[in-house]
Amino acid sequence: MSHLRKAIALLGLVALVAASCNDNTPADTGGSSSPSPSVIGEIGEGEGALSLVAWPGYTENSWVKPFEKETGCKVSVTPGNTSDEMVNLMRQSGGTEFDGVSASGDASNRLIANGDVAGIDISMFPDYADVMDSLQEPPHNTVDGVHYGVPYMWGPNFLMFNTDVVKTPPSSWSVVFETNTPYAGKVTAYDSPIYIADAALYLKAHNPDLGITDPYELTQDQLDAAVTLLKQQADLISKYWAVYSDESDGFDSGDMVVGTAWPVNQQYVTKVPVDNVIPSEGVTGWADTWMMSSHAQHPNCMLMWMEYTLRPEVQTEVALFYGATPSNTASCPELDKALADAAAIYHCGDDSFLASVKLWKTPIAECGDDRGSVCTDYTVWTSKWLEIRG
Repeated sequence: MSHLRKAIALLGLVALVAASCNDNTPADTGGSSSPSPSVIGEIGEGEGALSLVAWPGYTENSWVKPFEKETGCKVSVTPGNTSDEMVNLMRQSGGTEFDGVSASGDASNRLIANGDVAGIDISMFPDYADVMDSLQEPPHNTVDGVHYGVPYMWGPNFLMFNTDVVKTPPSSWSVVFETNTPYAGKVTAYDSPIYIADAALYLKAHNPDLGITDPYELTQDQLDAAVTLLKQQADLISKYWAVYSDESDGFDSGDMVVGTAWPVNQQYVTKVPVDNVIPSEGVTGWADTWMMSSHAQHPNCMLMWMEYTLRPEVQTEVALFYGATPSNTASCPELDKALADAAAIYHCGDDSFLASVKLWKTPIAECGDDRGSVCTDYTVWTSKWLEIRG
């Protein structure tokens, strides 16, 4: 059995921890422990409604209303502020409450492994041909040749800073991790167990004796080192953020001056000047997929939504609002027309840049190499994050 197949099998074991550390509702682990072999290959008549779980900012009226008018599918949206929260929401009511979700890589494989999402025949979607090569069949949404959704936006978790306070652009993540940072008490960080990978990426560069090869595949000793670093960082933190507006507001108020951020967070800082850098150690990031519930009550409207969100004009509009990068390369010329420095901001269609981003994925016990099952899984990461947060 390949490492990927072992990974999918083992992911079923960590499904129970899908509940967010900010959400005390237990996750429903119902469903198959392996992907459904059935693949949906035809879009039928719409059911008149569509219920989505989505990252805030992914379903704005300016592109949702035209979809509703075109299809007759009335859209309702429940925001998911973390990947864990999204997994938990998708399992409510036996998986029948929501038709689809905008899942990041640290949620998508959990949903696939637990049978929560349906296989999709991508030939239904004419715009799929223009999807970036590296997102045509990535492991976070494609297993054994079966696609479990269509790609949407992607982006890096870069280092954002207030240029009035941080006069010289930082070249290293040391400004948020090390005790000698001049910005102690004004640092911010993402409030999720997956942020442990950011600490591991920093240690990979600065403590090579740990032998970290992948920030999501950590042995107990490697995880312990990352946790120690994050406990050290906790004393430097002004406030952790989970909702993007929390960080935007924190920078605007002056409570935060430096920390990990998404492009959308920077988009909506309005009262102080900010910039971002990709530090020398590299960055983690995310690539999001619209996935359909295997128990969807409005499957045809969900398939219509998938087709719609792949369109270049839609992805361009989302990119300009959210600051994230489209998966559809046909959006790139439109971004270039809209912004003179679009190439530097978005890296649209840039497979080499995307390859340099360590995309979120769910930690599992099976390491992705010849070490075997000696890595720590997401249950352990979740426990350690609660320990870090106190």
